[in-house]
Amino acid sequence: LCALQRSPIGAVLIGMQVAITLAVLVNIAGIVTQRVRRIERPAGIDTRDTFEMAVSSLSKTFDFGAAEASDLAYLRALPGVAAATVTTGEPLARDGSYFQFSSQPHRRGNMVTVGILPTDDQGLKTLDVPLIAGRNFRAAEVTPFSRRDPSPPLTSIILTERAARTLFPHGSAVGKTIYGYGVMPVTVIGVTRNFIGPLTGESPYDTALIPQMSGQFGEYELLVRTRPGQLFAVMRAAKRHIGMAHPDAVILYTRRLGADLQRMHANDRNVALLLVAVTAIMLAICCFGVFGLAAFNVSRRTKQIGVRRAVGARKRDIVAHFMTESALVLCGGLALGSVLALAIGQWLAGHD
Repeated sequence: LCALQRSPIGAVLIGMQVAITLAVLVNIAGIVTQRVRRIERPAGIDTRDTFEMAVSSLSKTFDFGAAEASDLAYLRALPGVAAATVTTGEPLARDGSYFQFSSQPHRRGNMVTVGILPTDDQGLKTLDVPLIAGRNFRAAEVTPFSRRDPSPPLTSIILTERAARTLFPHGSAVGKTIYGYGVMPVTVIGVTRNFIGPLTGESPYDTALIPQMSGQFGEYELLVRTRPGQLFAVMRAAKRHIGMAHPDAVILYTRRLGADLQRMHANDRNVALLLVAVTAIMLAICCFGVFGLAAFNVSRRTKQIGVRRAVGARKRDIVAHFMTESALVLCGGLALGSVLALAIGQWLAGHD
């Protein structure tokens, strides 16, 4: 301690460096853990054998309703297709609409914001999502949505398990009525296993399916689940069919849900890799700083070391002395760093 007090600036600077490194390291570890958990959470749908294809047209005479029906009939008849549906939302993407529902009228009771996935009676089969309770949509309940003509009122809805428990935490949601801003009261007819739908709700698992086809919406998306190993063959067949059956149509994109899943996780993955790289660099700099301080102290006290050796000090006594000095600096930095880590962690939690 006396030796450190003779030149405290270096020890203080290294101690502060250790404290800052520890505080940053602890909070980066927490952030990286959160990101990795988000990457590892299950999608809940078949992303390996499912693809989506968006179709549109600039022609004013293009009949979207007839094109949808034709495409669905063709795809469902292909031997490599397990199920197909039409939607205007995109699972695993920030594209689509959202509603806020409450368990009681006038926005009272429990509330949840859900991403909306319009689909028909084949939607759950296409997503490969099972029902936990209730029933699926019936074909007669599916109505077309149109920008030109008013759509029939929405009367039934299917919620994911998480959204249903948020609205009705103490009982089954099936058969209950929920209330949304700007829509009629809706009856919950089914509850599904959690899956990631359009990323527009409060949670990726807050999703609602409604019985609605795109009709004359101006664009529709074919969602197709193929049998194992048939994905690319069915994609090629779908492109050929649309090119021949609808000369006025334009295929906006065709992509696998697996690619959407990777795109959804890209930001989390890149942030985690960047933070790990920053942590490694900071640890290396901190280690070099501690080593540099110890080497400087040794070189500055060569006469003192010689005197101690002359009066009988062993080599390990000299090493222990300088190791103890470094340990004191490290312990002081670790103590200060623990306080900083807690303070920064609380601040980050309040700004999450």
